Amino acid sequence: MKLRDIYAQPGKTFSVEFYPPKDAAGVERLFAEVQKLKQVNPAFCSVTYGAGGSTQDTTLEIVKRLRHEDGLEVMCHLTVVNQPKRNVHDVLQDLCDNDIENLIALAGDPPRGSDELDWTPHPDGYHHSRELVADARAFRQGWFSIAVAGFPEVHPRAVDRASDLRYLKEKVDAGADVIITQLFYDNDDFFRYVEDVRALGVDVPIVPGMMLIQSSAQCRRIASLCKSKIPRRLERKLEQVEDDAEAALQLGIDYTTEQCQGLLDYGVPGFHFYSLNRARQITAIFDDLELQTLAAAI
Repeated sequence: MKLRDIYAQPGKTFSVEFYPPKDAAGVERLFAEVQKLKQVNPAFCSVTYGAGGSTQDTTLEIVKRLRHEDGLEVMCHLTVVNQPKRNVHDVLQDLCDNDIENLIALAGDPPRGSDELDWTPHPDGYHHSRELVADARAFRQGWFSIAVAGFPEVHPRAVDRASDLRYLKEKVDAGADVIITQLFYDNDDFFRYVEDVRALGVDVPIVPGMMLIQSSAQCRRIASLCKSKIPRRLERKLEQVEDDAEAALQLGIDYTTEQCQGLLDYGVPGFHFYSLNRARQITAIFDDLELQTLAAAI
C-alpha cells in the first residue's frame, strides 16, 4: 500500500525505522527484534541509508526481506549524496521489481571526512533531494509514494528557518506525500513547526519522528549530530541515570511516552519511531498509551 493511502486511513499511523547492521550476525539480531515489533502491527517499516550511500546493498537486502519474508509494508531510504543519477535509477528499478512502492527521498549525510556544510555533489548526480522527489514521482508513471524529511529545529545546512521552510514546500510541490520529522525533545518545537508549514499552504501529513533514549551518552551524541537541543528538564533526568543502564532505558520509555501523549492531544496523524534496532521500548510505549486501539486499520 502506498504511503498516501496509508495516511488516508482513519485512525493513527505508527511506523518503525531500522538501520542496517554492519555484519550478518547483526542482521539476524535485527530480525529477531522485528519479530517482537510485529506484535504492534506497524503500518510500515523503513530502513536507513548509510552516509554517502555506504549501506546501499544491505539496506536493499533488509527492505526486500521485510517485505517478502515478514510480510511488512516498507519504505526504503534513498539519498542523493555521492552517487550518479544512473545508480539512483537502478535502485528505483530494483525496488519496483520487488514490489516496493514507498521511499523517503533525502539529501543524506556526506561521506565520512567531508565537510557537513561544504560538500560537493556528484558531477552526474542530484544536487538537492527535491530533484530526487520529482524523478521518483515520475518513475514508472507514478509507481512510488514519497516521504520527505522535515526539521522542527531547522536543517543544519539551512541558511535560516525561512529558507528551510520554503525548501520543504518545494519538496512537497515536487510530489512528496508525507513529511516525517527529524527527532526533537521539546514538543513546542514541533507545534511551532507545524504552524509554520501550514502557513505556507502545505497540507500533507506531518509525522513526528520519535527517537528513543537508550543512555545519557547516546541521547547527547545523537542530539549533537542532529543539532537538536536537549531541554533542561530532560538534561536533569539524563544526569540522574548516567551510570544506570536500566534506569536510562526506563527514562527513554517514560519521556517518549509523555511526548507522545502531548502530541496525540495536539492531533498528530501518528508516529515514526526511530527504534535503534530494538523493540523493548517501542512495545512498552504502545502498551502504556494503548496505541493499538488508535491504529489505522491497514
